Amino acid sequence: MGPNTLSIPGLEQVYDALATAIDAAGPEKTELFLVKLALLNANALADPAVFQVHIDAALKDL
Repeated sequence: MGPNTLSIPGLEQVYDALATAIDAAGPEKTELFLVKLALLNANALADPAVFQVHIDAALKDL
């Protein structure tokens, strides 16, 4: 893990928050919610190249 990575408990907290938010958004709005969340996180990351690396990693083994 790098200096800016989450611990396992931190990842579990994020997973739980994401699952709860997806449930709250509902099936009709899940895709829109995930796109908005990705754009907010990309803006916070402020590095399109790193964001592309994350996209590539997320696409693996779907």
